[in-house]
Amino acid sequence: MRNSAIAVSGLRKAYGDRVVLDGIDFEVAEGSVFSMLGPNGAGKTTTVNVLTTLAKADAGTVRVAGHDVVTGTRRVRSAIGVTGQFAAVDEILSGRENLRLMADLRRVRPVDRVVARLLERFDLGGAADKPAAEYSGGMRRKLDLAMTLVGDPRIIFLDEPTTGLDPRSRRTMWEIVRELVADGTTIFLTTQYLEEADQLADRIAVLHRGRIAAHGTPAELKRQVPGTHVRFRFATPQDLDAAALLLAGSTRDDQELTLRVPGDGRSRSVRALLDRLDDHAIDAEEFSVHTPDLDDVFFALTGHASTEDPAR
Repeated sequence: MRNSAIAVSGLRKAYGDRVVLDGIDFEVAEGSVFSMLGPNGAGKTTTVNVLTTLAKADAGTVRVAGHDVVTGTRRVRSAIGVTGQFAAVDEILSGRENLRLMADLRRVRPVDRVVARLLERFDLGGAADKPAAEYSGGMRRKLDLAMTLVGDPRIIFLDEPTTGLDPRSRRTMWEIVRELVADGTTIFLTTQYLEEADQLADRIAVLHRGRIAAHGTPAELKRQVPGTHVRFRFATPQDLDAAALLLAGSTRDDQELTLRVPGDGRSRSVRALLDRLDDHAIDAEEFSVHTPDLDDVFFALTGHASTEDPAR
């Protein structure tokens, strides 16, 4: 594993009698995208608040950019950028003025060059001198992220950054995230959009009732959920009959001339199935491997359906 940009051990946080985080552990490799999934109230934003020094943990250790968030608060803050669920832009100021304000707050110089570079990178040059109140939701989100990048933070926290955006604006944000990671930036992403995590994340942690229910790559998480199978389609009913007798536990569809065979989807398992068919001179017209998606994983682990709504 690459060096850790974030290392969390035994993190606990409660508000009164309500335990929000119940001893969670995880690490985030430098230059990667780590996504935390979970239903509303799972503790995602609380985790971000602790990692970004906005809230104090009740127990556990948290190191961000190599610094303890309690004893090295100032150093942590100088190394990170944060974009919350709602764009934190001043609507009275123009896009350019918002960026200049952030540059002044972070004492970044030369201001004009930094602002011009970010306006160009986020394709906001044409609206740079318009009040942010006139920006669309997608433009405000881009401006918000541009403000986060002032000072070139090594680690960026994106707390549900595409909530409420249309699909086109969401995909624009995805491209920006990919560019940041390609430049070596570490991204900590919380989201309820499972497609977003699947598209962007190197590793995912599913947070449920204050604990991490599962973690791994998207592919590893999908393999934990039953339902992976190989689907064969045959040219004749006779081939289908022969294959169904040969491959125990399979499910057939006589109308489609297909056979569904449970498995783990790994290449070795698929090769073994193909070899068995070949040994008995049974020829499949085509085959494909089907695995559960992250929606299946999310539901299996949390008992909640995804809140993703393509119309939002």
